[in-house]
Parts: sequence; structure tokens; C-alpha cells
Amino acid sequence: MKNQPIKLSLLAACCSLAFGANAASTLFTNVDVFNGKDNKLYKNHHVLVVDNLISEVSASPIDAGDATVIDGKGKTLMPGLIEGHGHLLLNGGTLNDHENNRTLEELAARATVMANAAFQSGFTTWRDAGGLNTGLRKTIDSGMLEGPRLYTSGAFIGPTGSHADFSNLTTPNQHINGMQTAMGRNNVSVNTDSISEIKSAARMNFKQGNSQIKIMSSGGVASSFDPWQLNAMSAEEIAAAVEIADAYGSYVMSHAYSKKAIMRNLDAGVKSIEHGFMFDAEIAKKMKEKGAYITTNMTAFSPYLATIPAINDNPASKIKAESAQKAFKDYIKNVNEYQPKWGFHTDCVGGQEACIKQTDHTIYLAGKELGNFFALKGLTSVNGELVKLSGVMDPYPQAALGVVEKGAFADLLLVDGNPLEDLSVIGANEKWFDAEPRDVALDTIKVIMKDGKVYKNTL
Repeated sequence: MKNQPIKLSLLAACCSLAFGANAASTLFTNVDVFNGKDNKLYKNHHVLVVDNLISEVSASPIDAGDATVIDGKGKTLMPGLIEGHGHLLLNGGTLNDHENNRTLEELAARATVMANAAFQSGFTTWRDAGGLNTGLRKTIDSGMLEGPRLYTSGAFIGPTGSHADFSNLTTPNQHINGMQTAMGRNNVSVNTDSISEIKSAARMNFKQGNSQIKIMSSGGVASSFDPWQLNAMSAEEIAAAVEIADAYGSYVMSHAYSKKAIMRNLDAGVKSIEHGFMFDAEIAKKMKEKGAYITTNMTAFSPYLATIPAINDNPASKIKAESAQKAFKDYIKNVNEYQPKWGFHTDCVGGQEACIKQTDHTIYLAGKELGNFFALKGLTSVNGELVKLSGVMDPYPQAALGVVEKGAFADLLLVDGNPLEDLSVIGANEKWFDAEPRDVALDTIKVIMKDGKVYKNTL
């Protein structure tokens, strides 16, 4: 009995540590909160972060003991931005340039610069939509490099002649002479021409720790030989990819332009439609039934589209772009009418300056065409839900992303202004290629916090 008080005190100490009594904490005071979900700012609030999670959101002052205090001075506290479809490794020029002129060493080195630039622009989470594997994520998570949380897809998966095919017209067929493309050898993109090959490629991506897989089920525009109308994968092939993703407790994201391709994907169980330009009432109904999401690069509706080098300098791509814009003319009207689960999506292929400009212009277009609140949800809470579809393959499973609420990850921005009224506070720019180059870090973003750690504070 004499030892019992000692045992109890030791137990209490252990429990106290386990529940974070001694954890680092930060208190934001005097902030207007955009929580990622509601079309309003919660005025003059206080937000307590303990360790890496949001512990309390309150309209009343919070007694946080010896917490580090950041006086927001009436600025807006909001979730860190989430990129729903980016390509950090595709940082050269055209797709042909990546295949023929860029080594993996160069692309990987540049990817670290791209990741840091995105982070300094307020993107604390990034879903990479093909090409990037898990090495960069591990480097960022180790603390060696500042960058966003990464949800990677690994190698693109698609058949010969699809949007996943980086080869030249003269490249030998891989099934006769073995894997012949540089992108294939580097596990950036793999051509799969049978159900067994699709399953093998998907398994390899998951084996490497990627969080979801990306298939190319239709053609595209910024490529040499696949018409955007191409339905590149059969229902059985798409179902094979979904089968493997289901086995790993994750999901499939699919590049799909045409209505036939979109419906085929949804019927097969694909959860994330990429681009989805022929979205309409029937697709909206099917998406709701299936619990699916759509992410779209709004630059497809930009007046600058015809000046993109990857399209304008390629006669085949230019013709495809012109026909695609005509076919996709009802997309904006339909999204505004049916309000799908829509995620923000930049889809930049290029270097740091070009992608900063494209992201800023995409934010502007999303707000202009779909409304600031809809765009902000897509940049925060909706993309936060989307990345969490990775289930047991989620590299960050402990908490929610894209929201300011109790229990969520403390990934936060403090911005000078109200983004519901003015998206320029997070970078929106009406100009694209002719925009003035800006610093990687936005002056209007005063504080960047990720996982409870302050990476920037210019208050």
C-alpha cells in the first residue's frame, strides 16, 4: 500500500504527457475565421493550437497559460490551401521535353524548388496527380525541406497511345522490345495494355507508398497524338484499377474529358474525376450517387488558352484545344447549377515562375466563374475531404485537413484581408503570362503554419 501513491503519481504523469499537457501551444487572438466550410467570417475569434492540432475555436478569450500568442489584429485566419491536381515533377517544358531532354536528377532537384514555392504561396497540402513518387514527401516530412504535405499518385497509368504515353512516334513498342521510354524507366508514367498490366502497375505504385493511383482513361489536349475524345480505357480496365485501389483501402483518380469516359469511370467506382469538362446533369446525379468528386483546371476557360506554348506551338494540340473549347462550353453553367463536390486544380506543367503565374490566374478564374466562396471551399475543405479518400494509404491519417475546427490539423494561414470578398489576398490575378513576376512568398499572407509549426510570421 505504501507504494500506491507513487504508482498513481507516475501514472498521472504519463497520462498528462500522453494528452499533451506539456505540448507546445500557440494562441491566435483577435482573428476573423474562415473555417473552410461556411460562407462567412467568424468575427473576433480566438484559436488555440496544441502540438499539431487545433484544440479550441472560441468567440471568447482563451486562457492558454504559457502558449505563444499571435495577435491577429483583425486579419483572417483560414485553412492552408490545398492543391487538388498538380505535377511537381513535370517542371520542364512540353511533355516531349520531359521525355527527351530532362534527366530524373534535374526534374527531382527542380521539384524541391517547386514544392517550396507552392508552400510559400500558402499551399500546405498538395495532391500530386501523376509522375511524383514518395521520395520528396519523405524528405519534407523529415524536416530537411520546407514544403506541403504530399499525397502522391506515383506513375501515370494508361495504355499505349493514351495521355499517359510520353513516347515519340518512333519509340519501339515496349511489348516487343521492353520498356523504352525515359518516363517509364523512371516510374513517372507506365503504358499498360492489359488488365494484368494495369493491376501490376497499380500494385507497384501502392507498394512504393503512394496514397492513390492516377489513370488516363481519355485523351487530352497538351499531347501529340491522343484526341481528347479518346475513350482510352475500357470499363473492364478501369474496374481493374479500382479493384486494386479498393484492395489497398484507397481510390482512383481518373483523367476524363468526354461524357462517355466520365460515366464509365463513375460506374466502375472511380472517386475523383479529373478535368471532367463535359460535366452535366446526368453526371451530377451519378456523382452524388457514387460519392464522387471532380477537380477542374479553370484555365481551360481562360482567354489566354491559345497562347500556351505547349498547345500553341503544337499544331495537333492547337486543333484539339479549339474543338475542346466548343465542346466544353456548358461546363461553368452546369457546375453553378448542380454544385458538385468540386476541388481546386491548377495542373501546371513547367517551371517555378510559370506555375506561380498559372496558379494565381486559376484562383482568379475559379472565383470569377464559380464565385469566391465556391472557389475557397475547393481550395480548402472539399480538397481536404478528397485527399482523405486515400484511407489506409493516407500518410497523415490522424486528423482532418482544409478546415479550422477543433481536432483538425493546425495547417493555417493568417491573411491580410477577406478572401470571401477579394481572392487576391491569396494570390488571384486576372493576368496570366503577362503578369509581373512576383516573389515566391505573398506579402498578404502574414503567417504560415503547418502541423502546428510556424514557418512564416511577418506581423
